[in-house]
Amino acid sequence: MALVYKLPSLSSSSSSSSSAQNLKHFLSIPKTICSLHFKSSPFTEKHSIEIYQRDHWLYKDQPELYQHQSSSSSSSSSSSSCPLPSDKESIRQNDIALQLPELRKLLQVLKEKRENCGKNGENCGPGNVYLVGTGPGDPELLTLKAVRAIQKADLLLYDRLVSNDVLDLVGPDARLLYVGKTAGYHSRTQEEIHELLLSFAEAGATVVRLKGGDPLVFGRGGEEMDFLQQQGIQVKVIPGITAASGIAAELGIPLTHRGVANSVRFLTGHSRKGGTDPLFVAENAADPDSTLVVYMGLATLPSLALKLMHHGLPPDTPAAAVERGTTPQQRVVFAELKDLTDEIASAELVSPTLIVIGKVVALSPFWPHSSKEESCLMEVV
Repeated sequence: MALVYKLPSLSSSSSSSSSAQNLKHFLSIPKTICSLHFKSSPFTEKHSIEIYQRDHWLYKDQPELYQHQSSSSSSSSSSSSCPLPSDKESIRQNDIALQLPELRKLLQVLKEKRENCGKNGENCGPGNVYLVGTGPGDPELLTLKAVRAIQKADLLLYDRLVSNDVLDLVGPDARLLYVGKTAGYHSRTQEEIHELLLSFAEAGATVVRLKGGDPLVFGRGGEEMDFLQQQGIQVKVIPGITAASGIAAELGIPLTHRGVANSVRFLTGHSRKGGTDPLFVAENAADPDSTLVVYMGLATLPSLALKLMHHGLPPDTPAAAVERGTTPQQRVVFAELKDLTDEIASAELVSPTLIVIGKVVALSPFWPHSSKEESCLMEVV
């Protein structure tokens, strides 16, 4: 049964060439590492005013909520996000409850439209679901196929790491619904996302599921595709440029290079049950002739780096950590593996940050000329 009935009723970006020129200019100026604090994010942060502005159709009967979020957001000097109440599950359930009336109303309109469509000879079968990868953030990295799907969608369910610039491409009549997840706070569980996709597809809607990067690379797109196909829903996957490829290209890092790296591995930095140990076995990844790309690895990097060195990866292996890659707020820390954790902490990088480890990092034109120099923090403006 559809999620909307199962739940309880509760009371502008820069071009790559411009970015490269800015980076070269920045590197030409001698600077020590410094910590930079950004007042805005290229992505949708939890409980930010952008969510309520973009998804206003869900909250149009609660104007006081919108006003509260606007007031809270404008009064914040360091972030566009509103403080999250201590009881995270209660606020999550309350937000869902506020959305339910409009979700039910939209679902009913779609069902009535589907019931009447056969009279004019239209196809009355279920709608399609598109799993669309939006790349690492720069809207110019979208495929043409992705843009077409985004512009013709009836309903779009989008994640946190779909950039605001990409969401600006959505058609004027489409409905947006935020289903993003951050550490410690999931606006929707994975099961709830499955049910939402199913509910609206069964009602005949064209549903687009927007994911940062590529939907089948650490995006749980495979789980959503499997669930929907078992329910008889046709799923079409539109690949996106995964963060590893997009960010490495932005920095001039070849993920493989003859005589330097003969393979590349994409690894998840997530830990088991929120611990500090990464999921994979580090000894299998400690190959000096391979490039390692770690997604979502800020919390587990200290453990990972120690394990990699313990299992034979040289401590002076070049590495880079890239925050908000390919967006105007991109920041990069270059350092040797043994120093990377400390330099990331000094720079106060935040999620999303991609980590690249391997000799190919030193091939970047932005890698410091001497490995003994201080690591370099760069800001793209």
